[in-house]
Amino acid sequence: MTANTKTSLSLFDAALVKPALWGAFAKLNPRTQWRNPVMFIVYIGSILTSMLWVHALSFPGDTGMKPAFVLAVTIWLWFTVLFANFAEALAEGRSKAQAASLRGLRKDTWAKKLSEPHHGAQWLPEQAPNLRKGDVVLVETGDVIPLDGEVIEGVASVDESAITGESAPVVRESGGDFSAVTGGTRVLSDWLVVRISVNPGESFLDRMIGMVEAAKRQKTPNEIALTILLVALTIVFLMVTVTLLPFSVFSVEAAGAGTVVSLTALVALLVCLIPTTIGGLLSAVGVAGMSRMMQANVIATSGRAVEAAGDVDVLLLDKTGTITHGNRQASAFLPAPGVPKGRLARAAMLASMADETPEGRSIVELARRDGLEASAVEVLRYVPFTAQTRMSGVDLPAAPNSLDTDAMLLRKGAVDAIRRHVESMGGSVPAEMLRAAEETARRGSTPLAVSEGNRVLGVVELKDIVKTGIKERFAELRRMGIKTVMITGDNKLTAAAIAAEAGVDDFLAEATPEDKLALIRKYQAQGRLVAMTGDGTNDAPALAQADVAVAMGSGTQAAKEAGNMVDLDSNPTKLLEVVETGKALLMTRGSLTTFSIANDVAKYFAIIPAIFVSTYPQLGALNVMRLASPSSAILSAVIFNALVIVFLIPLALKGVRYRPVGAAALLRRNLAIYGLGGLLVPFIGIKLIDWLLVAVHLV
Repeated sequence: MTANTKTSLSLFDAALVKPALWGAFAKLNPRTQWRNPVMFIVYIGSILTSMLWVHALSFPGDTGMKPAFVLAVTIWLWFTVLFANFAEALAEGRSKAQAASLRGLRKDTWAKKLSEPHHGAQWLPEQAPNLRKGDVVLVETGDVIPLDGEVIEGVASVDESAITGESAPVVRESGGDFSAVTGGTRVLSDWLVVRISVNPGESFLDRMIGMVEAAKRQKTPNEIALTILLVALTIVFLMVTVTLLPFSVFSVEAAGAGTVVSLTALVALLVCLIPTTIGGLLSAVGVAGMSRMMQANVIATSGRAVEAAGDVDVLLLDKTGTITHGNRQASAFLPAPGVPKGRLARAAMLASMADETPEGRSIVELARRDGLEASAVEVLRYVPFTAQTRMSGVDLPAAPNSLDTDAMLLRKGAVDAIRRHVESMGGSVPAEMLRAAEETARRGSTPLAVSEGNRVLGVVELKDIVKTGIKERFAELRRMGIKTVMITGDNKLTAAAIAAEAGVDDFLAEATPEDKLALIRKYQAQGRLVAMTGDGTNDAPALAQADVAVAMGSGTQAAKEAGNMVDLDSNPTKLLEVVETGKALLMTRGSLTTFSIANDVAKYFAIIPAIFVSTYPQLGALNVMRLASPSSAILSAVIFNALVIVFLIPLALKGVRYRPVGAAALLRRNLAIYGLGGLLVPFIGIKLIDWLLVAVHLV
């Protein structure tokens, strides 16, 4: 298996099956079996029938059952326990393989560390475990990046396939959204100067391994509730089975015919009637849900997060990169009345000099296409963009030969933000400019206002494109009963235009981190479960508040720590896949529970007539399957009860295929397949096993 997070092992690969077989026997430890109450009853029953077999060998006439029959029942009861253990071990094996592949990426590499300033600027060799947060290292072509860090100089092509599983290299450079690098990745070309951002043992790779290992088997609330239900059913059937022995003794004495039901038959009846199918597969379903998340390159910190994804009914989605392609490009300069277009273009270009975002670079490129060149200018101060101010720019020295000695303040940003900035300096925004911004927004583009001092020079139009097929995805989510809310920093007109084109149910425009947090709390106060994605430190409060929070792998450490899932691909649209995987987990658990309870009916018709027919011959009418003999009926039911776990392991691990339909339609479909199937399949299976037992003369 290659050392990346996307495991390529098939379901029953030998690398998984062999350890799972050993694990099935290792889980026979009573302390392990006790964690699953339903299978613990089967475990006790297996021990009891083993003792009955030894007794039958020693005292053949005491039990009334042939030792061979008792042995056959005992063997298949043990198989039932082992098959359930095997299912759980196989599911855990995929998670262990994931953790092992991640550990394989941790290597003690050498790095070129910048020496202390008083020693002179030189790069000295240093082992990665000796590096500390704040150290500066040089990585060149072929070098492995020793620890997580931020690029402070240089541009290079980096192979991140070991982490993301994607073979295409990515460009990492200083500034902007592509400056973060991950330890364990390799530089393919050029060089980077990286400032280490973590200490050894705290890297992204270390945290991923910790997530995988710590999230091994923590029962979720729904799983606990289902376990309580299964235990209640088991107790009911246990009490019923216990009362059958004195009832059988009384019946034989009263009728003066027949034989008292044997303990072996009662144990077989109990095991067949309690929900062993879902009891044996419940743990595997939970572990497999997390494994499927890992295969999608999403690391979940707990099974609770995966399960919550299936219950989500509100999705908060960033517009840029999720609903739209995210590569907004400057398409036009719209100058204010009396302002030459060249002056607007030059001011926009200068205000974007320090802007490393795709939007900022596209403004510079558009200005160049209009004939301007980025000449060297003296800059007093760069003003970075923040979520609070929603604008950026530069402060330049006063123009030469000007009576105004104040610095020239160039700003670009959201129209309302620039308006407040200009008004705070005693200026105003022309009505024509506001109308131009509104028209731009109505077209679905984003208007960026540009100001010089207290005067608005015009608007830059940024165009973005809604992703193909996203409207259909939102329609599917709507049929599932999930509300979609688009989050954007754009103004309300632009947000409304994009929302209408994409087909989202609602939107939050001009969103700040505080607005996101308030919106999540509002929906949660209504009793709804909220999911969202984020990658920045500003997103951390909202991620911590959301029920399902998917942090981007390329995001900040604060975002990753606040979320309960990490998407290694850093793909915001992965949130839709996360929700579908969570729903598939819940559907799988519900479908197997329905099947398990439904197939008890056939076992009832097989075993009840068999154990009482000698006393009450009229019960032979209930032998609708026309099973060959009482012993054949009991053994056939026990064998089917064990084998059905094996046949359902692929379904438990792969999950029920999710279809985006309404809850009512989904319920009808699953009842038809797993409810009706659970009734019919055991009748066919038990009859086939009975024929086989008779054919080979085992009964």
